[in-house]
Amino acid sequence: MAYALGIRSRVIGLAVVPVAIVGMLMLFQLIAAKIDDLDHSLRTRAVAIARQLAPAAEYGVASGNIEVLQTLLEKAAIEPDIRGVAVFSGNGQWLAQVGLGTWVNPLRDRLPGDRIHAVEYADRLVYYAPITRTEVVVDDFQAVESGLAVPNTHTRLLGWVGLDVSRDATIRSQRKAILKSLAILLVGLAVSLYLAWRIGRQITRPILALTHTVSRIGEGHLDERVAQSCEAELGMLQRGINHMAAHLQAAQDQMQEKIDQATARLVYQASHDALTGLINRREFEQRLERLLQSAIQQGREHALCYMDLDQFKVINDSCGHAAGDELLRQLALLLKSNLRERDTLARLGGDEFALLLENCGLDDAIQVADLFRAEVQRFRFKWGDRIFAVGMSVGMVAITRDSGTAANLLSAADAACYVAKDRGRNQIHVYESRDLDLVRHRGEMQWVARIQRAIEDGRLRLAWQEIRRADGSTERARHVELLLRMVDEDGTLILPMAFIPAAERYFVMPSLDQWVIEETLRLCQRYFGAGREAQTHCLFAVNLSGASLKDPSFRDMLLARLEADPAVGPHLCFEITETAAIGNLSVVNGFIEAMRSYGCSFALDDFGSGLSSFNYLKNLSVDYLKIDGAFVRDIVNNPVDRSMVEAVHRIGHQLGLKTVAEFVESDATLALLRQIGVDFVQGNGVHAPEPIETLCG
Repeated sequence: MAYALGIRSRVIGLAVVPVAIVGMLMLFQLIAAKIDDLDHSLRTRAVAIARQLAPAAEYGVASGNIEVLQTLLEKAAIEPDIRGVAVFSGNGQWLAQVGLGTWVNPLRDRLPGDRIHAVEYADRLVYYAPITRTEVVVDDFQAVESGLAVPNTHTRLLGWVGLDVSRDATIRSQRKAILKSLAILLVGLAVSLYLAWRIGRQITRPILALTHTVSRIGEGHLDERVAQSCEAELGMLQRGINHMAAHLQAAQDQMQEKIDQATARLVYQASHDALTGLINRREFEQRLERLLQSAIQQGREHALCYMDLDQFKVINDSCGHAAGDELLRQLALLLKSNLRERDTLARLGGDEFALLLENCGLDDAIQVADLFRAEVQRFRFKWGDRIFAVGMSVGMVAITRDSGTAANLLSAADAACYVAKDRGRNQIHVYESRDLDLVRHRGEMQWVARIQRAIEDGRLRLAWQEIRRADGSTERARHVELLLRMVDEDGTLILPMAFIPAAERYFVMPSLDQWVIEETLRLCQRYFGAGREAQTHCLFAVNLSGASLKDPSFRDMLLARLEADPAVGPHLCFEITETAAIGNLSVVNGFIEAMRSYGCSFALDDFGSGLSSFNYLKNLSVDYLKIDGAFVRDIVNNPVDRSMVEAVHRIGHQLGLKTVAEFVESDATLALLRQIGVDFVQGNGVHAPEPIETLCG
């Protein structure tokens, strides 16, 4: 409860409570002293009257003159507070009485005869004063002899005087004194309370003002100030509060300014690309939606261009991401310089840009897009001591009331851009729903969805095909290649060439490769569990795509699997295509080095598709060189193909590599390969692929 009191109440209480306590103590002391004084005065007066009456009544008692006694008592009864007066003889007999009184028998109660005796009652005091006679006896004989008279005093008790004194007046005086003192105390307390209130108000008013100001500042009203009405400590506190509030307000203003700036930056960043300053995909899609609505509601015609840079990957891979970022910044400035005020240019991600041409027909849009393409074609990017030329493929689609949704427009423009790149790059292709290239592209997109569903539904399978020695000899070590198959929803078995191109083009290969790796590791465990390893060592060849080699998460996954089960490493041979190896030489070499620490071996697949292959071959640490089947298939009838196979085989042997000829479909081809000296052969003419169950069953 004490914590609920305010400072003013506490100050007033601090001023009044001591005064009240001291006043009450003094009042009690004064009342007690007053009561004692009144009581003492009454007793003193009563004793004095009794003492005077006793000698005065001596004559009347001694002479037995009752009238004298009655007269004396009547005069004594006139005194205030005297209720009654009585005289008693020495034998206790009542002689005379005036007024009220209840008396005791002095002789029977053995009252003292040499002093005044008092009997106290609640409302009265009764005094008994002895009446004595003093007699002096002179011995005459002794006086004659000595010549001196020697008196002999003797006191004789004649009776008692009784005095009954009322205490009512004294009690009334005591009550008046108490009431008067209480009134004085209450008046004093009231005055003290008033003065304490005035003083407390003077003291607490600035403190309460400070409290109110601090509370308002705490609520966020930083412009609140306290009036500087005091000096000394309170004045310093008031100035300090105002100074603090001023600093807080300045800090808040600065903070609010920073918040406004940060908010503006966030709003800008939410709608713009951080690298180029162009609007981002999210903002672009909103603006595209608005243009589409204007086309639907008002019949306007606009154009959407989807632009993809050519050769950007070469610059990014050869010079690093810093060079790629700088190229994108410079191209963004170049494109913005040719932009009309009402048009919108955006970076959708990577090296992909998009352009909205508002209120622009398709013919005019083609001219604008061609201007952009030509500007990019003329542009030269300098990085260090190297200069690069880039191009831009553009896919265009008209925005009309029949265009469908914004997502459909973006998909159509993307497909048209893909066709432009596929037809030779640095071109403009306008979307048409009956375009055969677009139909093929969309078919590939459908393959992507089918592949994803097959992975989710568990409809992928492995087959195996043996790789045998060309001379027909047998080895204890068995060498098989694991081949991927997909079971369609209707149960049809789909060969990889039907879906692998779409998977490679749309970056689905890492998912397929991860599934193959997982299945291969399980296959190794089943193969070892069946006890075949004790009979024949088996080397499982697994194909890896370039996309998986470039994917750090895939490489980390594979390393983690081998670290968890290092015994399978010597049984794995990873086949890497020539194009993937050449395009990612440093990555592939790092991967090979990491895998060799677990005993894995490597084969370079589809070798010979480009004459530049020989320049890179010496930089790749592989064990097997698989000759591209396009040369092997027709070596019996084509001397050029035969020469290519012989050259690849000879160079492979010079580098210490074992050569493998693929697509061996006939005995004639096999015989010619033996003549050339190829180490291993693979194909349907040697061993047709079988379900994986026949290998481990």
